[in-house]
Amino acid sequence: MAVYEAIRNLVQYGVNTGLLQESDRIYATNQILEVLELDEYEEPQGACREVSLEETLDALLDYAHETGVLKEDGVVYRDLFDTKLMNCLMPRPSEVIGQFWKLYEESPEAATNYYYKLSQDSNYIRRYRVSKDMKWKTDTKYGELDITVNLSKPEKDPKAIAAAKLAKQSGYPKCLLCKENEGYAGRVNHPARNNHRIIPITVNDSQWGFQYSPYVYYNEHCIVFNGVHTPMKIERATFVKLFDFVKLFPHYFLGSNADLPIVGGSILSHDHFQGGHYTFAMAKAPIEQKFEMEGFEDVEAGIVKWPMSVLRTRSKNPDRLIDLGEKVLCAWRSYTDEDAFIYAETDGEPHNTITPIARKNGDFYELDLVLRNNITTDEYPLGVYHPHAKLHHIKKENIGLIEVMGLAVLPSRLKQELADLFALSDIVISRAGANAICELNALKKPNLLIPLSANASRGDQILNARSFERQGFSMVLEEEEITESTLLNAIRELYQNRESYVHAMSESSHMNSIEKITGLIEDCVNKQ
Repeated sequence: MAVYEAIRNLVQYGVNTGLLQESDRIYATNQILEVLELDEYEEPQGACREVSLEETLDALLDYAHETGVLKEDGVVYRDLFDTKLMNCLMPRPSEVIGQFWKLYEESPEAATNYYYKLSQDSNYIRRYRVSKDMKWKTDTKYGELDITVNLSKPEKDPKAIAAAKLAKQSGYPKCLLCKENEGYAGRVNHPARNNHRIIPITVNDSQWGFQYSPYVYYNEHCIVFNGVHTPMKIERATFVKLFDFVKLFPHYFLGSNADLPIVGGSILSHDHFQGGHYTFAMAKAPIEQKFEMEGFEDVEAGIVKWPMSVLRTRSKNPDRLIDLGEKVLCAWRSYTDEDAFIYAETDGEPHNTITPIARKNGDFYELDLVLRNNITTDEYPLGVYHPHAKLHHIKKENIGLIEVMGLAVLPSRLKQELADLFALSDIVISRAGANAICELNALKKPNLLIPLSANASRGDQILNARSFERQGFSMVLEEEEITESTLLNAIRELYQNRESYVHAMSESSHMNSIEKITGLIEDCVNKQ
Protein backbone atom coordinates (compact mmCIF):
# COMPACT_ATOMS: atom_id res chain seq x y z
CA MET A 1 0.00 0.00 0.00
CA ALA A 2 1.54 3.31 -1.11
CA VAL A 3 1.93 5.95 1.59
CA TYR A 4 -0.49 8.43 -0.03
CA GLU A 5 -3.13 5.71 -0.29
CA ALA A 6 -2.59 4.78 3.34
CA ILE A 7 -2.94 8.43 4.41
CA ARG A 8 -6.15 8.78 2.44
CA ASN A 9 -7.47 5.53 3.92
CA LEU A 10 -6.73 6.65 7.47
CA VAL A 11 -8.55 9.95 6.94
CA GLN A 12 -11.45 8.10 5.31
CA TYR A 13 -11.57 5.77 8.31
CA GLY A 14 -11.93 8.84 10.53
CA VAL A 15 -14.84 10.11 8.41
CA ASN A 16 -16.49 6.67 8.26
CA THR A 17 -16.40 6.22 12.03
CA GLY A 18 -17.48 9.76 12.86
CA LEU A 19 -14.18 10.74 14.47
CA LEU A 20 -13.92 13.36 11.73
CA GLN A 21 -16.42 15.51 9.88
CA GLU A 22 -16.06 15.77 6.12
CA SER A 23 -14.92 19.38 6.59
CA ASP A 24 -11.99 18.09 8.72
CA ARG A 25 -10.50 16.03 5.87
CA ILE A 26 -7.77 18.42 4.70
CA TYR A 27 -6.82 19.42 8.25
CA ALA A 28 -6.47 15.77 9.33
CA THR A 29 -4.44 14.94 6.23
CA ASN A 30 -1.99 17.74 7.04
CA GLN A 31 -1.68 16.57 10.63
CA ILE A 32 -0.74 13.07 9.44
CA LEU A 33 1.80 14.54 7.00
CA GLU A 34 3.45 16.36 9.90
CA VAL A 35 3.75 13.17 11.94
CA LEU A 36 5.27 11.35 8.95
CA GLU A 37 7.57 14.33 8.25
CA LEU A 38 6.14 14.74 4.73
CA ASP A 39 5.73 18.18 3.20
CA GLU A 40 3.64 17.24 0.18
CA TYR A 41 0.71 15.02 -0.71
CA GLU A 42 -1.17 13.93 -3.81
CA GLU A 43 -4.69 12.56 -3.43
CA PRO A 44 -4.85 9.04 -4.92
CA GLN A 45 -7.23 8.49 -7.81
CA GLY A 46 -10.14 6.08 -7.67
CA ALA A 47 -12.65 5.17 -5.03
CA CYS A 48 -11.47 4.34 -1.53
CA ARG A 49 -12.09 0.70 -0.74
CA GLU A 50 -13.30 -0.48 2.66
CA VAL A 51 -10.65 0.55 5.13
CA SER A 52 -8.89 -1.91 7.43
CA LEU A 53 -7.46 0.14 10.29
CA GLU A 54 -4.85 -2.46 11.18
CA GLU A 55 -3.58 -2.77 7.60
CA THR A 56 -3.59 1.01 7.09
CA LEU A 57 -1.62 1.69 10.28
CA ASP A 58 0.82 -1.12 9.47
CA ALA A 59 1.48 0.44 6.06
CA LEU A 60 2.12 3.88 7.59
CA LEU A 61 4.34 2.40 10.31
CA ASP A 62 6.36 0.44 7.74
CA TYR A 63 6.82 3.62 5.72
CA ALA A 64 7.87 5.59 8.80
CA HIS A 65 10.45 2.97 9.69
CA GLU A 66 11.80 2.72 6.11
CA THR A 67 12.28 6.50 5.99
CA GLY A 68 13.86 6.71 9.45
CA VAL A 69 11.01 8.66 11.05
CA LEU A 70 10.31 5.62 13.25
CA LYS A 71 13.76 4.78 14.62
CA GLU A 72 12.92 1.35 16.09
CA ASP A 73 10.47 -1.20 14.71
CA GLY A 74 9.50 -3.11 17.87
CA VAL A 75 5.90 -3.28 19.10
CA VAL A 76 6.46 -0.68 21.85
CA TYR A 77 7.81 1.88 19.38
CA ARG A 78 5.11 1.11 16.79
CA ASP A 79 2.41 1.56 19.46
CA LEU A 80 3.86 4.93 20.46
CA PHE A 81 3.92 6.06 16.83
CA ASP A 82 0.53 4.80 15.63
CA THR A 83 -1.11 6.51 18.60
CA LYS A 84 0.28 9.82 17.32
CA LEU A 85 -1.28 9.03 13.95
CA MET A 86 -4.66 8.25 15.50
CA ASN A 87 -4.59 11.51 17.42
CA CYS A 88 -4.73 13.30 14.06
CA LEU A 89 -8.32 12.04 13.79
CA MET A 90 -9.41 12.74 17.34
CA PRO A 91 -11.82 15.40 18.59
CA ARG A 92 -10.69 17.62 21.48
CA PRO A 93 -11.54 16.43 25.00
CA SER A 94 -14.09 19.25 25.38
CA GLU A 95 -15.93 18.05 22.25
CA VAL A 96 -16.09 14.46 23.54
CA ILE A 97 -17.26 15.58 26.97
CA GLY A 98 -19.90 17.86 25.46
CA GLN A 99 -21.27 15.14 23.19
CA PHE A 100 -21.28 12.61 26.03
CA TRP A 101 -23.40 14.74 28.36
CA LYS A 102 -25.66 15.84 25.50
CA LEU A 103 -26.42 12.18 24.81
CA TYR A 104 -26.75 11.52 28.55
CA GLU A 105 -29.83 13.77 28.52
CA GLU A 106 -31.33 11.22 26.11
CA SER A 107 -30.25 8.28 28.32
CA PRO A 108 -27.18 7.04 30.21
CA GLU A 109 -27.00 4.14 27.75
CA ALA A 110 -26.84 6.49 24.76
CA ALA A 111 -23.91 8.33 26.37
CA THR A 112 -21.91 5.21 27.21
CA ASN A 113 -22.65 3.64 23.79
CA TYR A 114 -21.15 6.73 22.12
CA TYR A 115 -18.12 6.81 24.39
CA TYR A 116 -17.42 3.07 24.14
CA LYS A 117 -17.58 3.21 20.35
CA LEU A 118 -15.27 6.22 20.29
CA SER A 119 -12.78 4.43 22.57
CA GLN A 120 -12.69 1.58 20.05
CA ASP A 121 -12.76 3.66 16.86
CA SER A 122 -9.86 5.74 18.18
CA ASN A 123 -7.78 2.54 18.59
CA TYR A 124 -7.38 3.27 22.29
CA ILE A 125 -9.11 -0.11 22.59
CA ARG A 126 -7.33 -2.08 19.89
CA ARG A 127 -10.14 -4.23 18.51
CA TYR A 128 -7.84 -6.40 16.42
CA ARG A 129 -5.80 -7.34 19.49
CA VAL A 130 -8.72 -7.85 21.85
CA SER A 131 -10.33 -10.16 19.28
CA LYS A 132 -7.35 -12.51 19.68
CA ASP A 133 -8.21 -13.20 23.34
CA MET A 134 -9.43 -16.73 23.93
CA LYS A 135 -12.78 -16.64 25.72
CA TRP A 136 -15.15 -19.36 26.85
CA LYS A 137 -17.59 -20.29 29.60
CA THR A 138 -17.60 -23.37 31.77
CA ASP A 139 -20.41 -24.79 33.90
CA THR A 140 -19.69 -25.25 37.59
CA LYS A 141 -21.79 -25.83 40.67
CA TYR A 142 -21.50 -22.07 41.25
CA GLY A 143 -22.83 -21.14 37.82
CA GLU A 144 -21.36 -20.51 34.39
CA LEU A 145 -17.89 -19.02 34.95
CA ASP A 146 -16.02 -16.94 32.37
CA ILE A 147 -12.46 -17.80 31.35
CA THR A 148 -10.16 -15.82 29.09
CA VAL A 149 -6.57 -16.28 28.01
CA ASN A 150 -5.29 -12.74 27.66
CA LEU A 151 -3.57 -12.28 24.29
CA SER A 152 -4.26 -8.57 23.78
CA LYS A 153 -1.36 -7.19 25.81
CA PRO A 154 1.60 -7.11 23.38
CA GLU A 155 4.77 -8.82 24.49
CA LYS A 156 7.64 -6.36 24.76
CA ASP A 157 10.80 -7.08 22.81
CA PRO A 158 14.17 -7.22 24.63
CA LYS A 159 15.32 -3.89 23.15
CA ALA A 160 12.27 -2.09 24.54
CA ILE A 161 12.69 -3.74 27.94
CA ALA A 162 16.33 -2.65 28.07
CA ALA A 163 15.43 0.88 26.95
CA ALA A 164 12.71 1.11 29.60
CA LYS A 165 15.23 0.23 32.31
CA LEU A 166 17.61 2.93 31.09
CA ALA A 167 14.90 5.54 30.53
CA LYS A 168 14.74 8.49 32.88
CA GLN A 169 12.21 7.87 35.60
CA SER A 170 9.50 10.47 35.57
CA GLY A 171 6.82 11.44 38.01
CA TYR A 172 4.56 12.59 35.20
CA PRO A 173 2.06 11.08 34.95
CA LYS A 174 2.42 9.59 38.41
CA CYS A 175 0.73 6.34 37.32
CA LEU A 176 -1.36 4.82 34.53
CA LEU A 177 -4.58 5.99 36.17
CA CYS A 178 -3.79 9.67 36.58
CA LYS A 179 -5.84 12.20 34.61
CA GLU A 180 -2.61 13.55 33.12
CA ASN A 181 -2.54 10.49 30.84
CA GLU A 182 -5.15 12.12 28.58
CA GLY A 183 -3.32 13.05 25.38
CA TYR A 184 0.11 12.04 26.76
CA ALA A 185 2.57 10.96 24.05
CA GLY A 186 4.06 8.18 26.14
CA ARG A 187 7.58 6.79 26.32
CA VAL A 188 9.20 3.34 26.30
CA ASN A 189 8.25 2.81 29.96
CA HIS A 190 4.80 4.40 29.74
CA PRO A 191 2.11 3.75 27.08
CA ALA A 192 1.02 6.47 24.67
CA ARG A 193 -2.37 8.02 25.34
CA ASN A 194 -2.58 10.66 22.56
CA ASN A 195 -5.89 9.13 21.47
CA HIS A 196 -7.30 8.82 24.98
CA ARG A 197 -10.26 10.88 26.20
CA ILE A 198 -11.63 10.97 29.77
CA ILE A 199 -15.15 11.82 30.96
CA PRO A 200 -15.11 13.86 34.20
CA ILE A 201 -17.76 12.84 36.73
CA THR A 202 -18.59 13.78 40.31
CA VAL A 203 -18.80 11.09 42.98
CA ASN A 204 -18.96 11.76 46.71
CA ASP A 205 -18.73 15.50 45.95
CA SER A 206 -15.26 15.09 44.41
CA GLN A 207 -13.86 15.00 40.88
CA TRP A 208 -13.30 11.60 39.31
CA GLY A 209 -12.60 10.32 35.81
CA PHE A 210 -14.53 7.76 33.79
CA GLN A 211 -12.83 5.76 31.03
CA TYR A 212 -12.65 2.27 29.54
CA SER A 213 -9.92 -0.27 30.02
CA PRO A 214 -7.85 -0.65 26.83
CA TYR A 215 -7.94 -4.43 27.36
CA VAL A 216 -11.75 -4.84 27.89
CA TYR A 217 -11.86 -8.22 29.62
CA TYR A 218 -15.67 -8.03 29.40
CA ASN A 219 -18.33 -5.84 27.77
CA GLU A 220 -17.81 -2.11 28.37
CA HIS A 221 -15.11 -2.76 30.95
CA CYS A 222 -14.72 0.67 32.52
CA ILE A 223 -12.43 2.27 35.08
CA VAL A 224 -13.48 5.06 37.43
CA PHE A 225 -10.55 6.80 39.06
CA ASN A 226 -9.93 9.55 41.59
CA GLY A 227 -8.91 12.88 40.08
CA VAL A 228 -6.20 13.03 42.75
CA HIS A 229 -3.37 10.49 42.94
CA THR A 230 -4.22 8.95 46.30
CA PRO A 231 -3.96 5.35 47.56
CA MET A 232 -6.89 2.97 47.56
CA LYS A 233 -8.80 2.67 50.81
CA ILE A 234 -11.93 0.70 51.65
CA GLU A 235 -14.10 2.77 53.98
CA ARG A 236 -17.61 4.17 54.26
CA ALA A 237 -16.83 6.72 51.54
CA THR A 238 -16.05 3.81 49.19
CA PHE A 239 -19.65 2.61 49.34
CA VAL A 240 -20.91 6.17 48.81
CA LYS A 241 -18.77 6.49 45.66
CA LEU A 242 -19.94 3.15 44.29
CA PHE A 243 -23.59 4.06 44.58
CA ASP A 244 -23.09 7.61 43.31
CA PHE A 245 -21.75 6.02 40.13
CA VAL A 246 -24.50 3.41 39.89
CA LYS A 247 -27.11 6.18 40.26
CA LEU A 248 -25.46 7.97 37.31
CA PHE A 249 -25.21 4.79 35.22
CA PRO A 250 -27.79 2.29 36.49
CA HIS A 251 -27.04 -0.14 33.66
CA TYR A 252 -23.46 -0.55 34.96
CA PHE A 253 -22.11 -2.34 38.02
CA LEU A 254 -19.11 -0.91 39.86
CA GLY A 255 -16.74 -2.63 42.23
CA SER A 256 -13.47 -2.09 44.03
CA ASN A 257 -10.40 -4.19 44.50
CA ALA A 258 -9.46 -4.74 48.11
CA ASP A 259 -7.02 -2.26 49.61
CA LEU A 260 -4.37 -4.70 50.88
CA PRO A 261 -1.54 -6.46 49.03
CA ILE A 262 -2.13 -10.02 47.78
CA VAL A 263 -5.92 -9.71 47.85
CA GLY A 264 -5.89 -6.29 46.16
CA GLY A 265 -5.47 -5.41 42.52
CA SER A 266 -2.41 -4.48 40.52
CA ILE A 267 -2.56 -0.73 41.21
CA LEU A 268 -3.11 0.12 44.89
CA SER A 269 -1.38 3.50 44.69
CA HIS A 270 -4.34 5.21 42.96
CA ASP A 271 -7.90 5.04 44.23
CA HIS A 272 -10.06 3.52 41.49
CA PHE A 273 -12.93 1.19 40.68
CA GLN A 274 -13.81 -1.16 37.82
CA GLY A 275 -17.24 -1.67 36.34
CA GLY A 276 -19.11 -2.25 33.14
CA HIS A 277 -22.18 -3.46 31.33
CA TYR A 278 -21.90 -7.15 32.12
CA THR A 279 -23.50 -9.67 34.47
CA PHE A 280 -20.96 -12.00 36.06
CA ALA A 281 -21.71 -15.41 37.50
CA MET A 282 -21.43 -14.07 41.05
CA ALA A 283 -24.22 -11.55 40.40
CA LYS A 284 -26.44 -14.42 39.22
CA ALA A 285 -25.55 -16.69 42.13
CA PRO A 286 -28.44 -17.31 44.55
CA ILE A 287 -28.65 -16.62 48.27
CA GLU A 288 -28.13 -19.90 50.08
CA GLN A 289 -28.73 -18.59 53.60
CA LYS A 290 -30.79 -15.51 54.53
CA PHE A 291 -30.24 -13.57 57.74
CA GLU A 292 -31.23 -10.33 59.45
CA MET A 293 -28.91 -7.83 61.03
CA GLU A 294 -30.04 -5.92 64.10
CA GLY A 295 -31.09 -2.43 63.19
CA PHE A 296 -31.31 -3.36 59.49
CA GLU A 297 -34.42 -5.52 59.46
CA ASP A 298 -35.59 -3.56 56.40
CA VAL A 299 -32.58 -4.73 54.37
CA GLU A 300 -32.55 -8.11 52.63
CA ALA A 301 -29.32 -9.93 53.44
CA GLY A 302 -27.85 -13.35 52.91
CA ILE A 303 -24.82 -15.51 52.17
CA VAL A 304 -24.25 -16.06 48.44
CA LYS A 305 -23.64 -19.53 47.02
CA TRP A 306 -20.10 -18.81 45.88
CA PRO A 307 -16.61 -20.26 46.48
CA MET A 308 -15.69 -17.13 48.47
CA SER A 309 -17.30 -15.58 51.55
CA VAL A 310 -19.85 -13.18 50.01
CA LEU A 311 -22.60 -11.26 51.82
CA ARG A 312 -25.32 -9.79 49.60
CA THR A 313 -27.45 -6.90 50.83
CA ARG A 314 -30.49 -5.50 48.93
CA SER A 315 -32.66 -2.45 49.41
CA LYS A 316 -34.51 0.18 47.39
CA ASN A 317 -32.64 2.74 49.49
CA PRO A 318 -28.87 2.71 48.78
CA ASP A 319 -28.19 4.77 51.92
CA ARG A 320 -29.23 1.78 54.01
CA LEU A 321 -26.75 -0.42 52.15
CA ILE A 322 -24.01 2.14 52.75
CA ASP A 323 -24.76 2.15 56.49
CA LEU A 324 -24.85 -1.63 56.64
CA GLY A 325 -21.71 -1.95 54.54
CA GLU A 326 -19.85 0.26 56.99
CA LYS A 327 -21.03 -1.87 59.92
CA VAL A 328 -19.91 -5.11 58.26
CA LEU A 329 -16.56 -3.59 57.26
CA CYS A 330 -15.83 -2.39 60.81
CA ALA A 331 -16.78 -5.77 62.25
CA TRP A 332 -14.68 -7.68 59.76
CA ARG A 333 -11.64 -5.42 60.14
CA SER A 334 -11.39 -6.41 63.81
CA TYR A 335 -12.53 -10.05 63.49
CA THR A 336 -10.28 -12.85 64.71
CA ASP A 337 -11.06 -16.56 64.86
CA GLU A 338 -7.94 -18.50 65.79
CA ASP A 339 -9.59 -21.90 65.20
CA ALA A 340 -10.36 -20.88 61.61
CA PHE A 341 -6.92 -19.28 61.21
CA ILE A 342 -8.39 -15.82 60.67
CA TYR A 343 -6.45 -13.00 62.29
CA ALA A 344 -7.38 -9.34 62.08
CA GLU A 345 -3.70 -8.46 62.40
CA THR A 346 -0.31 -9.90 63.27
CA ASP A 347 2.59 -7.78 64.48
CA GLY A 348 0.59 -4.68 63.69
CA GLU A 349 -0.06 -5.68 60.06
CA PRO A 350 -3.80 -5.70 59.19
CA HIS A 351 -5.16 -8.70 57.27
CA ASN A 352 -8.93 -8.28 56.92
CA THR A 353 -10.57 -6.17 54.25
CA ILE A 354 -13.47 -6.26 51.79
CA THR A 355 -13.97 -6.35 48.04
CA PRO A 356 -17.31 -4.50 47.46
CA ILE A 357 -19.49 -4.57 44.32
CA ALA A 358 -22.54 -2.34 43.77
CA ARG A 359 -25.27 -2.67 41.14
CA LYS A 360 -28.92 -1.89 40.46
CA ASN A 361 -31.16 -4.90 39.89
CA GLY A 362 -34.65 -3.84 38.88
CA ASP A 363 -36.01 -1.53 41.58
CA PHE A 364 -33.42 -2.71 44.08
CA TYR A 365 -29.87 -1.66 44.76
CA GLU A 366 -27.45 -4.44 45.72
CA LEU A 367 -24.14 -4.38 47.55
CA ASP A 368 -22.03 -7.55 47.58
CA LEU A 369 -19.37 -7.65 50.30
CA VAL A 370 -16.61 -10.21 49.72
CA LEU A 371 -14.62 -10.91 52.89
CA ARG A 372 -10.87 -11.06 52.21
CA ASN A 373 -7.83 -11.96 54.33
CA ASN A 374 -4.21 -11.64 53.15
CA ILE A 375 -2.36 -13.49 55.92
CA THR A 376 0.76 -15.43 54.91
CA THR A 377 2.80 -18.25 56.45
CA ASP A 378 6.17 -19.83 55.75
CA GLU A 379 4.31 -22.61 53.92
CA TYR A 380 2.15 -20.15 51.95
CA PRO A 381 4.24 -16.99 51.51
CA LEU A 382 1.91 -15.66 48.79
CA GLY A 383 -1.22 -15.96 50.91
CA VAL A 384 -3.04 -18.67 52.84
CA TYR A 385 -6.35 -17.68 51.18
CA HIS A 386 -4.83 -17.34 47.73
CA PRO A 387 -4.12 -20.02 45.09
CA HIS A 388 -1.23 -22.07 46.39
CA ALA A 389 1.99 -22.99 44.61
CA LYS A 390 0.53 -26.14 43.06
CA LEU A 391 -1.71 -23.88 40.95
CA HIS A 392 0.88 -21.26 40.00
CA HIS A 393 1.57 -23.00 36.70
CA ILE A 394 -1.91 -21.76 35.77
CA LYS A 395 -1.83 -18.34 37.40
CA LYS A 396 0.27 -16.71 40.08
CA GLU A 397 -1.09 -13.15 39.88
CA ASN A 398 -3.35 -11.66 42.56
CA ILE A 399 -7.01 -12.67 42.68
CA GLY A 400 -8.58 -9.25 42.29
CA LEU A 401 -12.05 -7.90 41.64
CA ILE A 402 -12.54 -9.47 38.19
CA GLU A 403 -11.57 -12.97 39.35
CA VAL A 404 -13.71 -12.56 42.48
CA MET A 405 -16.79 -11.96 40.31
CA GLY A 406 -16.22 -15.09 38.21
CA LEU A 407 -13.87 -14.23 35.33
CA ALA A 408 -10.52 -16.00 35.30
CA VAL A 409 -8.00 -13.89 33.35
CA LEU A 410 -5.20 -16.30 32.44
CA PRO A 411 -1.73 -15.48 31.05
CA SER A 412 -1.03 -15.74 27.32
CA ARG A 413 1.60 -18.48 27.81
CA LEU A 414 -1.21 -20.95 28.47
CA LYS A 415 -2.34 -20.88 24.84
CA GLN A 416 0.79 -22.64 23.67
CA GLU A 417 1.00 -24.77 26.78
CA LEU A 418 -2.56 -26.04 26.28
CA ALA A 419 -1.84 -26.86 22.67
CA ASP A 420 1.30 -28.74 23.71
CA LEU A 421 -0.56 -30.68 26.39
CA PHE A 422 -3.25 -31.70 23.91
CA ALA A 423 -0.65 -32.75 21.37
CA LEU A 424 1.26 -34.84 23.93
CA SER A 425 -1.78 -36.55 25.42
CA ASP A 426 -2.93 -40.06 24.44
CA ILE A 427 -6.30 -39.61 26.13
CA VAL A 428 -8.13 -36.67 27.70
CA ILE A 429 -10.42 -36.47 30.74
CA SER A 430 -12.73 -33.50 30.48
CA ARG A 431 -16.03 -31.88 31.33
CA ALA A 432 -18.50 -31.83 28.46
CA GLY A 433 -18.88 -28.15 27.64
CA ALA A 434 -19.56 -27.38 23.98
CA ASN A 435 -16.16 -25.76 23.36
CA ALA A 436 -14.24 -28.56 25.04
CA ILE A 437 -15.87 -31.43 23.17
CA CYS A 438 -15.57 -29.68 19.81
CA GLU A 439 -11.84 -29.21 20.40
CA LEU A 440 -11.49 -32.86 21.37
CA ASN A 441 -13.34 -33.91 18.21
CA ALA A 442 -11.27 -31.62 15.99
CA LEU A 443 -8.03 -33.00 17.47
CA LYS A 444 -9.30 -36.61 17.37
CA LYS A 445 -8.39 -37.22 21.02
CA PRO A 446 -9.91 -40.26 22.76
CA ASN A 447 -11.70 -38.86 25.76
CA LEU A 448 -13.53 -39.62 28.97
CA LEU A 449 -16.30 -37.07 29.56
CA ILE A 450 -17.50 -36.34 33.08
CA PRO A 451 -20.43 -33.97 32.53
CA LEU A 452 -21.49 -31.52 35.19
CA SER A 453 -24.48 -32.97 36.99
CA ALA A 454 -28.03 -31.73 36.43
CA ASN A 455 -28.06 -30.51 40.05
CA ALA A 456 -25.23 -28.11 39.32
CA SER A 457 -26.13 -27.03 35.78
CA ARG A 458 -28.86 -26.80 33.17
CA GLY A 459 -28.05 -30.33 31.99
CA ASP A 460 -26.39 -29.23 28.73
CA GLN A 461 -23.21 -31.14 29.44
CA ILE A 462 -25.08 -34.39 30.01
CA LEU A 463 -26.78 -34.05 26.62
CA ASN A 464 -23.44 -33.18 24.96
CA ALA A 465 -21.70 -36.17 26.53
CA ARG A 466 -24.41 -38.67 25.64
CA SER A 467 -24.50 -37.40 22.05
CA PHE A 468 -20.74 -37.99 21.69
CA GLU A 469 -21.05 -41.37 23.41
CA ARG A 470 -23.74 -42.55 20.95
CA GLN A 471 -21.51 -41.59 18.01
CA GLY A 472 -18.56 -43.50 19.44
CA PHE A 473 -16.48 -40.37 20.04
CA SER A 474 -16.33 -40.53 23.85
CA MET A 475 -16.68 -42.57 26.98
CA VAL A 476 -18.96 -41.08 29.63
CA LEU A 477 -18.82 -41.39 33.40
CA GLU A 478 -21.49 -39.58 35.39
CA GLU A 479 -20.23 -37.48 38.29
CA GLU A 480 -22.44 -39.41 40.71
CA GLU A 481 -20.84 -42.67 39.57
CA ILE A 482 -17.24 -41.64 40.26
CA THR A 483 -15.26 -43.72 42.73
CA GLU A 484 -11.58 -44.53 42.71
CA SER A 485 -12.26 -47.90 41.05
CA THR A 486 -14.81 -46.68 38.45
CA LEU A 487 -12.53 -43.87 37.36
CA LEU A 488 -9.45 -46.10 37.04
CA ASN A 489 -11.44 -48.78 35.18
CA ALA A 490 -12.84 -46.18 32.76
CA ILE A 491 -9.39 -44.74 32.06
CA ARG A 492 -7.95 -48.25 31.50
CA GLU A 493 -10.77 -49.18 29.10
CA LEU A 494 -10.50 -45.91 27.20
CA TYR A 495 -6.75 -46.31 26.76
CA GLN A 496 -7.02 -49.91 25.58
CA ASN A 497 -9.68 -48.99 23.01
CA ARG A 498 -8.38 -45.53 22.06
CA GLU A 499 -7.91 -46.39 18.39
CA SER A 500 -11.61 -47.15 17.97
CA TYR A 501 -12.52 -43.66 19.22
CA VAL A 502 -9.99 -42.04 16.88
CA HIS A 503 -11.46 -44.05 13.99
CA ALA A 504 -15.04 -43.01 14.86
CA MET A 505 -14.10 -39.32 14.95
CA SER A 506 -12.08 -39.61 11.74
CA GLU A 507 -14.98 -41.26 9.92
CA SER A 508 -17.54 -38.77 11.22
CA SER A 509 -19.82 -37.19 8.66
CA HIS A 510 -19.98 -34.00 10.73
CA MET A 511 -19.95 -31.00 8.45
CA ASN A 512 -16.70 -29.10 8.09
CA SER A 513 -18.11 -25.59 8.61
CA ILE A 514 -15.14 -23.81 7.01
CA GLU A 515 -15.31 -25.93 3.85
CA LYS A 516 -19.09 -25.58 3.74
CA ILE A 517 -19.04 -21.76 4.07
CA THR A 518 -16.26 -21.31 1.50
CA GLY A 519 -18.10 -23.69 -0.83
CA LEU A 520 -21.27 -21.63 -0.58
CA ILE A 521 -19.31 -18.43 -1.32
CA GLU A 522 -17.71 -20.05 -4.37
CA ASP A 523 -21.11 -21.23 -5.61
CA CYS A 524 -22.49 -17.70 -5.34
CA VAL A 525 -19.52 -16.23 -7.19
CA ASN A 526 -19.76 -18.81 -9.97
CA LYS A 527 -23.45 -18.02 -10.46
CA GLN A 528 -22.74 -14.33 -11.06
